[in-house]
Amino acid sequence: MVRAGLTVERLARAGAELADEVGFEQVTVSALARRFDVKVASLYSHLKNSHDLKTRITLLALEELADRGAAALAGRAGKDALTAFADVYRDYAREHPGRYAAAQLRLDPQTAAASAGVRHAQMTRAILRGYDLTEPDQTHAVRMLGSVFHGYVSLEMTGGFSHSEPDSQESWSRVLDALDALLRNWPAPEQNP
Repeated sequence: MVRAGLTVERLARAGAELADEVGFEQVTVSALARRFDVKVASLYSHLKNSHDLKTRITLLALEELADRGAAALAGRAGKDALTAFADVYRDYAREHPGRYAAAQLRLDPQTAAASAGVRHAQMTRAILRGYDLTEPDQTHAVRMLGSVFHGYVSLEMTGGFSHSEPDSQESWSRVLDALDALLRNWPAPEQNP
């Protein structure tokens, strides 16, 4: 029997809240059942298993991030767009650490192609058009930006920058300045003899 009021969307949202509280890796169907004070079996009419739940949390997180990114980019270009987009990731990770971790889950190709992850790539490429990068350099730059944003945020969240001056915000601003300078002066590929 399906419990009244329980839907896949409600379970995914509750799972995302749980991920923010206890960590994404700790989210299971059993933990979610305890939250709703129901038997685990009653959730299996909505979810296949814990992986299905985690995938749904990932899709929710990617959608939320894409919506925030689109709002932040509206009317911006160049360094302003780069900074706004980067700040979306950093702010989201701070506000929703479990959901941010969920956004890193590797999805199967079909699910990934239908997810808001595609919007993230499109927005990153839109930012890079302001820097006049063409392929394959645009793909290299997309990968670099993702690596820098995620690397910085991950290190900051684990306390990696809390042991010394200057404070993390100052370094973040300088990193974004450096990325902007690099993107404006993207190196030409080396010619192999």
